[in-house]
Amino acid sequence: MLGRAFAGLDSEGDMSTTTRRLIAWWATAGLVLLSLSLAPSAALSATTPGLDPGIGNVPQGLQSNHAYSKSFATHAVTNIFVTSRQVSCYRPEVPLAANNGPNDGYTGESSCPGATTGENTGASAPYPTQVGSKAPYPASESKLVTDHSESDIRVDPLNPLHLIGSSKWFTAAEGYNHLLGFYESWDGGAKWPVMGHIPGYEGWTDNTDPVGAFDAYGNYYEAILPYQFYYDKTGHKKYEPGNEPNPAVVNEAVSVAVRKHGATSVTDWITTHSGHPDYVFTTDAGFGQEPDKQWIAIDRTKTLPNGSPNPNYNRIYVMYVNFNGNGSKPYVSTAVANADGTHSDWTTPLLLPTANSNSNNTYLYPHIDPAGVVYTSLINYKSEQGGCCVDVQMDYSTDGGVTWVGPSLAAGNVHTPPLSGPGYVNTTFEDGIEETFAVGNHLSSQGHYPVYVAYESKSSGSGNILLTASYDQGKSWSYPIQVNDNADASVDEFQPNLAVAQDGTVSVNFYDRRLACPSAGSEAVAAGLALDRVNPNYSGTLPPYAAANYCIHSSVQFYSATLEPKGGNIRLTQHNWDPQLNAPNRSCPCNPMDTFIGDYFGNEFAGTLDYSTFVSTYDDGTNPHHYQQQVVATVQIP
Repeated sequence: MLGRAFAGLDSEGDMSTTTRRLIAWWATAGLVLLSLSLAPSAALSATTPGLDPGIGNVPQGLQSNHAYSKSFATHAVTNIFVTSRQVSCYRPEVPLAANNGPNDGYTGESSCPGATTGENTGASAPYPTQVGSKAPYPASESKLVTDHSESDIRVDPLNPLHLIGSSKWFTAAEGYNHLLGFYESWDGGAKWPVMGHIPGYEGWTDNTDPVGAFDAYGNYYEAILPYQFYYDKTGHKKYEPGNEPNPAVVNEAVSVAVRKHGATSVTDWITTHSGHPDYVFTTDAGFGQEPDKQWIAIDRTKTLPNGSPNPNYNRIYVMYVNFNGNGSKPYVSTAVANADGTHSDWTTPLLLPTANSNSNNTYLYPHIDPAGVVYTSLINYKSEQGGCCVDVQMDYSTDGGVTWVGPSLAAGNVHTPPLSGPGYVNTTFEDGIEETFAVGNHLSSQGHYPVYVAYESKSSGSGNILLTASYDQGKSWSYPIQVNDNADASVDEFQPNLAVAQDGTVSVNFYDRRLACPSAGSEAVAAGLALDRVNPNYSGTLPPYAAANYCIHSSVQFYSATLEPKGGNIRLTQHNWDPQLNAPNRSCPCNPMDTFIGDYFGNEFAGTLDYSTFVSTYDDGTNPHHYQQQVVATVQIP
C-alpha cells in the first residue's frame, strides 16, 4: 500500500484518490501547493518545502467530522470519570493562597472537607518526611485535592483485570502544587475503589511525572520526581539551594515507590530502600541543574526466544535526564526486582549515547523486546530548547543496559510546537513531550522485533501526529505516515502515545481538536463553557460556544505490525472539554499564558482491549467544579 502511493499514482499511473485527498487536505491548511499540472509525485515529495516528511500521507484516507463523531458509538467505546468519585486530601509542604477564580472555575486551595479515600491526609500531624521543615512549613492543615493532570495506566501481567493508573494530584492548580496519586481497579476498570496520593514523598513541595510498570511478580513500581521550591510574594516559584522549605530531605531526586502484589489499602506502599527513601539519583544543585522526565520499564520475559533463561529477568530500567548547565544529559540506572517488592541496589547512573553532548537530549521511553533488548527513543534539540526543530533518535542495549548502541536517527529536523507559552492557537496551554515509543512482540522478516516512534509535527502550521517504524534495529526507518485523519487541516492534534498488543496490533492515541466546542445548551453547560470568560490568547467571542480548534477530545488509531491501518481514527471522548478550565499555571498564578494540561497520556492493552487515560474538565454529574479529572476509556481492536 505504501509503495506507489508515495508517488501519488494509482495502478494506471493516474492521479490516485489518495493524492486528490492529500492535495485537498493541504489546501485547507492554506499551504502553497505545486501546480496540479506537475507530476503528482512532486506534491507528495518528502522535500516539499516547509513540510515534515509524512504530512498528508494518510493511508486510511481522510474522515469527515460526522463519521468521526459517530465512531464513539460505532465502536462501543466506554468512558468512566475516575478521580471525581472520591474525596482525596493531603497536607502540602508549601501552601498557596492565590485564587484566580471565578474565571475558568478556579477555586484556589481549600481546606479538606473530609476525605473518603482512607489515605493519611496529614490532618492530625505532619508526615514523617515533613519533620525538619523550616517554619512556616509544612501547611497548617490538610487540603482538598482538586485537579488531576497527566495520565498513565498499567495492566497487571498476572491479572488483566487489575489496573493501576497514576496522575498528578493537585491542591493548588494556580501554583502548580501537586503530588502524584494513583487509582486502582480489580474488575477491568468498571469500578475504581482505591485511590489517593502516593505516600512517602509529602516532604517535598511537589512530586511529578506519572509513570509506572509492573514486574513479573505483580509488584507495581511508580517512578517519582520529588523536588523543592517555595513561592515568593508574587507567586513565582523559587528554587534556592540552602533556602529550601525542608532541609531534612534532598533538594530533588529520582526515586520509586512500590505497591506490593496483593496490596489493598491505599497506604500500602514501599517507599524506602535500605532504610532511606528509595532514591535512584539525588541532587542539591538547584534550578537549572536538576533531573527531569524519569521513565521506567521492567523486563518480564523469563525465557528468551532461543529457549535460554533471560539473564535480565525482572531487571528494572529507570531513565531520566539531568540538566548540568550544559544541556540535559540522558542517564539510565538499573536494579533487579524481588518477589517481595524489594529490589537490589541501583547501579551507578550511565550516560546514554547522544548525537550532540552539548545540546538538550530528553524524553526517554525505555521499552524491552522479547529477546531482552532494551530500547529508548530520545529527543535531541538542535538548538536551545524551544527552538524550531528536533531530531528523534533511538538507543538500544543488548546486555541489560551495561553498554549501549546509538543513536540512530528516526526522524530529523522535525518542526515542533514551542515549549514556552501557548503551544497552539486559541488556548493558553503549553505543549510538552514531542514523541512516544513502543516495541513490537513478533519478529519482523528482517530478524528483529519492530520498534515504533510517533511524534508531533507543526510544520504545516497545525499540529499533526506522524508515525514511523524500524524492522532492523534502527538501521533504517519507514517513510512516515500521518496518524490523524481529520479532513480540516487547520485544527491541532497533539501528545501521542503508543502501545502494542500481544497480537502485534499498534495503537496511537492522542488529543484532538477537530470537533468544535458545544453550542449554547445542555452540553455547553456540562462542559462549563460559561466559566471561560477571559482568555488572552483568543480573539473570538467568549464564552467559546461553538468555537473551532479550541475544545479537546481524544482519539485512537489502530495499525497492524507493518502499519497497515485498521479502520480510521476512533473518537475516545464522549464529551468535548474546555482546556482553559482550572488549568494549572506552570510559572506563577500571575501568568495566564503559561497553563498546562499535562504531557503524559495513558495507553495500554489487556488482550484485545485498549485502555486509554486522559484529562477532561467536563461534568458528567460528578465534576460540578470542572476540575481536571482522569477519564479511562476502553475500545476493542477493530
